[in-house]
Order: sequence, then C-alpha cells, then structure tokens
Amino acid sequence: MRVRKAVFPVGGLGTRFLPATKALPKEMLPIVDKPLIQYAVEEASAAGIEEFIFVTGRGKIAIEDHFDHSYELESLLSSRGKIDELTALRSIIPVPGYFAYTRQQEPRGLGHAVWCARRLVGDEPFAVVLADDLILGDTPCLKQLTDAAEETGGNMVAVMDVPREHSSRYGILDVASDNGLLAEITGLVEKPNPEKAPSTLSVVGRYILTPDVFNHLERMEQGTGDEIQLTDAMAKMVGDRPFHGLRFHGTRFDCGDKLGFLKATVAVGLARSDLREGFENYLSSLASETKL
Repeated sequence: MRVRKAVFPVGGLGTRFLPATKALPKEMLPIVDKPLIQYAVEEASAAGIEEFIFVTGRGKIAIEDHFDHSYELESLLSSRGKIDELTALRSIIPVPGYFAYTRQQEPRGLGHAVWCARRLVGDEPFAVVLADDLILGDTPCLKQLTDAAEETGGNMVAVMDVPREHSSRYGILDVASDNGLLAEITGLVEKPNPEKAPSTLSVVGRYILTPDVFNHLERMEQGTGDEIQLTDAMAKMVGDRPFHGLRFHGTRFDCGDKLGFLKATVAVGLARSDLREGFENYLSSLASETKL
C-alpha cells in the first residue's frame, strides 16, 4: 500500500533550548524564516503524504495556530499590498480535515508518542517524521524512503554512519547485508555502549513503518531511560517483514542540538539566493577578523 499518512511526534519539552523553549515549542524554532515543523511538513508533502498527524502536548498550541488562518495578519498584509508575504502565509494552510492533532499526556518516549497516533493511523503503513532532524537534499529524504519502500515492501528507516564513540546517542543497526545504499536489518539496539554496538549505522528521524508496530508498542515495555522506545518495538518486527535501512542522499542537521541548529541556519542562509551574497560577505569578514 502507498504511504499516505505521516506522524509528527511534537510533544517534547525542548529542554536543551531553554529558556527559548519555555513558552515556544522547540518545533517552532525558525531556521532563517521558517519553523522546523514547517520544513518537516513540506518534506512529507513532497513525498506524497496526504494526512498529517501531530502528537502534541501541553504548550504546543502554537503549532496548530501556525497551520491555521490569521485573519488579522492576512487583512493587514492585503491592505498594505504585501502580496508575496500574503501568498506565502496562505500557502501553508492545509485542506480542512487533512491535519489532525492528538495529545501525548505524559512524556514517556518516542514509542509512546507514536502509539498515541494508532487510531488515526489505522491499519496501513505510515511515516514518522522527527522535526528535530532537518535533512536537506535535492530529493526530500522521506521521498527517497517511500520510493525505496515501494520496491522492498515492509519497514524502512533512514540511516547514516556515525563515529563509533557516538553510537550511544542513536538506535544502531545490526545488518545482514549492505550494498552501500540499502542495508538489510537483522536487529536494532537503542543507544548501545560503543564497545557493544553491532555497527556504526544509526537510525535518524525518518521512518516508514507497518501498523504491526502498534502491537508491540501497546505492551508499554520500558527500555533505555525508562521510556517506551520506538527502536525496541521495531527490533521485534525484524524477521516478520522485510526491514531495511536506506543511506539517504542529503545532509542531516540535528536541530535538537544547539550546534546543529546553528549549522542548519548557516546552510539554509547560504542556500538562499536572496541572502547568499550578503551572508557570505559577513562570514568572510568574521573569518578575517578571527585570523587577525
């Protein structure tokens, strides 16, 4: 079946960005002039996703407001002739009924957040998109995953190689075969100690999953950090259906980390034709001052 639905777990507290995230959802932090969650939604839309499911929490109403009309602002822009800005604002408004919101009432981990969306997903394959992971490339990462999953069937995750000493930060794959693009998965381990990691191939925030995952998540088994881990549930599905990791083409920025967030801002700024020249000149002047 074609992947039509995507789940966006956006209930996290964003403690690494306090105090900025005390009143502002971390998913609303902007990379230049667009919040992280909008990049994620646009990527999903480009992959053919038709239904968008947000798993929110307390204090996340700004996300819902972002994807809704602001009649006062639209009226003001119209009266001042700011047509480009008005068009951009209206372009992010979804077709009514295509966005749905459900709450994760307690922070019990990524697996629990995905489980909260079970009734909205139903009995069909679906995507999971983590807005913290901004992935830039010529072909959107999720589009690469959905295309690959149509060929292989089963489950598919985006993967990348990481330094072995960083394996304790990620879900790590145990692989049976690897052709440099697709890796056949025989197991997954959540945040293993580097000396026990089965490989250096890590899962990043894009997933194509079959609904079987809910059967494992509903057991509410706690894993690393006493949370319900999505990786643990995925590991239990290995062997039941094809399960692959895709080495995507593109650059991933961990925007849940301050340094990663800054790197993403620089990359997006330099890619923008309206900002590139002035930004490059500024960065060059900073580099010259540093050398002095």
